Parts: sequence; C-alpha cells; structure tokens
Amino acid sequence: MESKLSLQEFRVRLINNTQVGSTKSQLGKVRIFPVSGAIKPFYGFFDDKSFRLKVNSPKSSTPFIVKGNYKNVNNRVRVDYIVEPDNKWQLIIAKYSPIILILAINIFFLFFARGLRRASTIVNLFLLFMAFYSRWNEERKRKKLEQKFISIFEIR
Repeated sequence: MESKLSLQEFRVRLINNTQVGSTKSQLGKVRIFPVSGAIKPFYGFFDDKSFRLKVNSPKSSTPFIVKGNYKNVNNRVRVDYIVEPDNKWQLIIAKYSPIILILAINIFFLFFARGLRRASTIVNLFLLFMAFYSRWNEERKRKKLEQKFISIFEIR
C-alpha cells in the first residue's frame, strides 16, 4: 500500500504519534501518566525501515500490533504492514474461555444442581452472549487499530 505522505513526513508522523517503548512491556507509570504533553495514539518502536506499534491506552489495551516496513519508491512511501496478535495466549483465552465456562457450568448443573434447570438456561444464555461478544470485541479492536493507523499515516 502507498501513503500520500513523503518519506520525511511519514517519519515525522511516526515520531509525533508514537510513544517509544517495547510493545511487550506491561502498563507502567510512563504509559499511564506521561511526563508532559498529551498521550500519543501509538506505543511501540520504529527505525528507518520498520515499525511495530500498538494502541497507547491505559484503560483498553488491545492484543494486536501493527507491524511492517516502509520504503521510498519513486518518491512515494510504500508501506507493507500487517495487523497481528501480540500475545497468542491472550487471544486464545478470549476466544475459548466462554466455551470452556459453558461446558463447566453445564457439567455442574448436570451432576450437582438437577433442580435448577431454569437457572442453567439463564446462565447458558449469558455465557453464549459473552462468547459472541468476546469474539466481536476482539475483531472490533483489530479493525479500530488498523483504521487509526491508516488515517494517521494517510494510507490508501
């Protein structure tokens, strides 16, 4: 994909919109309480050819990273990026924990609470809702991160 920006403008936007730090680090005082200025939209690192960015938000972190390379081709900045999971385990837990909970609750109601069929139905409906919501929410976070990246760096 190409950016409408020149290489110099692209690097300036990287500098202005990225708080430098490791994407593997946990939330710390530096990310929650910046020393000065506003909180920048991205957190990560970059160099003259590549970048690795995630959302810089203390309240709603995302398990996804925008990772890629950029180079100057015919006075245009060519950006090759991918949005991928940062931590595979966090994504697996978000996807499959509601299903495991549904099975565990049903086994509990089957063996220990035979008279509570109405309660098991309500609990199962709630857990099914949570299963669909967790998958939808993770996909929404991925799309939101990609849209933010595309809009700031004017990629088409």
